[in-house]
Amino acid sequence: MRVYVPLTLPALAEAHRTGELGSGPFVAYAVTPALREWYLSEDIEELEYAALGRAALASLRLLAADPDAVRRRVVVAVDVPDRAASVDPDRGLEPAALGQVTVTVSVPLAKAASVHVDAEDAEGDVAAAARALPAADGGDDDARFVVDGADDHELLWYATQEIPNLVGQG
Repeated sequence: MRVYVPLTLPALAEAHRTGELGSGPFVAYAVTPALREWYLSEDIEELEYAALGRAALASLRLLAADPDAVRRRVVVAVDVPDRAASVDPDRGLEPAALGQVTVTVSVPLAKAASVHVDAEDAEGDVAAAARALPAADGGDDDARFVVDGADDHELLWYATQEIPNLVGQG
């Protein structure tokens, strides 16, 4: 199963240093039955893009909690055994939990398929979105518009060999 792990650049640097993406259990995003139902598509590429988007939103939440992190969303795509990722049956249809899975095994960073990161020119919009998240979660439509503005920036695709350059160690 392909899962999308939300991170920040400091967390990616830590994963690069330790060689481990996560030791389990940790939250990731994937094509789940609820995501399929919500997205109304059978095209696996579209569904995986939707799961990537859910992980990008989770990365934004991590940025909101870490004011010192560079304001760029980070998502790592990795394949894990199907049995290693599970959906919480009590939360599967909650809008906030769409596509969310819990990965229960250790995942070496070397197993990652790709890394997706905002370009530098997205930092202003991502910073504004991170600041607006609490108000957006509270139902403020203007704040929701600001949060959605981060989605105007496509995450760039990087090969795993480029991680040292992404985290400033290359």
